[in-house]
Amino acid sequence: MKIAILPGDGIGTEIVAEAVKVLKVLDLKFEMESVLVGGAAYEAHGHPLPEATLKLAKESDAILFGAVGDWKYDKLDRPLRPEQAILGLRKNLGLFANFRPAICYPQLVDASSLKRELVAGLDILIIRELTGDIYFGQPRGRRVSPDGHFLGSEEAFDTMRYSRPEIERIARVAFDAARKRGKRVTSVDKANVLETFQLWKDVVTEIGKEYPDVALDHMYVDNAAMQLVKAPKKFDVVVTGNMFGDILSDAAAMLTGSIGMLPSASLNDKNQGLYEPSHGSAPDIAGKGVANPLATILSAAMMLRFSLNQPEAAERIEKAVDAVLTQGLRTPDIYSEGTTKVGTVEMGNAVVKALK
Repeated sequence: MKIAILPGDGIGTEIVAEAVKVLKVLDLKFEMESVLVGGAAYEAHGHPLPEATLKLAKESDAILFGAVGDWKYDKLDRPLRPEQAILGLRKNLGLFANFRPAICYPQLVDASSLKRELVAGLDILIIRELTGDIYFGQPRGRRVSPDGHFLGSEEAFDTMRYSRPEIERIARVAFDAARKRGKRVTSVDKANVLETFQLWKDVVTEIGKEYPDVALDHMYVDNAAMQLVKAPKKFDVVVTGNMFGDILSDAAAMLTGSIGMLPSASLNDKNQGLYEPSHGSAPDIAGKGVANPLATILSAAMMLRFSLNQPEAAERIEKAVDAVLTQGLRTPDIYSEGTTKVGTVEMGNAVVKALK
């Protein structure tokens, strides 16, 4: 089993180190190779996704990814910014299905900003289409406006687009996932305004007929955002497009108490996947040893389950994380009175100890 280790920038190097430490104590044989990506790769090679990094990613069964980005790179031309690395990996590897679970651990119910009764037992799976939509649609750019009320002024434009095959495949991923859970799918769109999402709604409805055992409902994205904070436990599997999924999954993350607890997986049609925490590089706390590594460790568990066919090892890691939380250990993002505050390395060591 070959794993590409791409720590990235900011706290990425710190949290990935803890996840690697956890993987190494399992009774499994991994070939792990680490390479630069993001801002670190730009500094060393002049590009956030060098050919060598992309080559390793393509040759690996799975990729463990930290995070990329730093404010100091914001003035670079867009193709050279660290964030282009993750977009490039998604495009080149065909990683079209993003799994973002939002689970509220019972030990962290009071860490959520919502009332206990709203989030206790929360278990949502957001499935985000990852390679289409406005993030990748063409044409895009900046120009002098050729028409309209502001003729001759500077304007920018991006194109939102989805094809039927793109929608069909992500819909099937969602329905298949729902069959293993609560057998409910909520498709989030904006069909009342956007032609793109009228097609989305039509196609998801058609695919839903192939799954008579799974209940399907449709919800406009603005209502979905409201319902996530009003009655989040009404959701089981949520499937939506790239931009809406980006926004809603981060909102759902905070229902659980901290985005530092939430893993994610991005898969292609061969189950090759990129696994990363749902949060970013957090340059403001990089090097301070306070970042929460649990989302990355849980991402490694998802990697074992989905791409490496090691469900027992994945369950061992998940139980170890649960045990550490039960012991009362907390990084600053999930700390509350009566628990024990620990740093990044201490939390990783605790998971290793629980595994052993």
